[in-house]
Amino acid sequence: MPNIVYIATSLDGFIADKDNKVDWLHDIPNPEGSDLGFSDFMTRIDALVMGRNTLGVVLSFGIDWPYTKPVFVLSNTLTRVPEGLEGKVFLVKGPLKEVLKQINAQGYHELYIDGGKTIQSFLQEDLIDELIITTIPVLLGGGISLFGELASPLKFKHVKAERLVDYLVQNRFIRQR
Repeated sequence: MPNIVYIATSLDGFIADKDNKVDWLHDIPNPEGSDLGFSDFMTRIDALVMGRNTLGVVLSFGIDWPYTKPVFVLSNTLTRVPEGLEGKVFLVKGPLKEVLKQINAQGYHELYIDGGKTIQSFLQEDLIDELIITTIPVLLGGGISLFGELASPLKFKHVKAERLVDYLVQNRFIRQR
């Protein structure tokens, strides 16, 4: 039952800039229009788990809902799913281990964990099994960091590095327990 992070960061480890924007992700030339392996990754997972802030970012893109898999949104403040996303987005709250039990009990076992605070919370409870991190060659100098404080170190094994579109490096790490 892997919980997997698939995310891009700046060279200095930020997932959003100082204004909570991700426009810089689109500055890399991609002449072939590659999705950089995202479609293959999405076929591997059963569902997504993200925080309320990440849901807001996705909704701000002004595009059709991009996910075909169920999206579980962690939130203590949202009381209803945004209009038009009923049956696609499900609100969950509570201790992460209990939330995961509920999601797993519904048959979803390979989970894509997304969003800065959500990823940090999962790492703090040692609930991440795999990290797939694409590094964008830009220094943001501040913003939302991918990683936060941990009670103790978590060890991962580096299993793959791949150069993408001549600009990016995607690294894959598996949790060593």
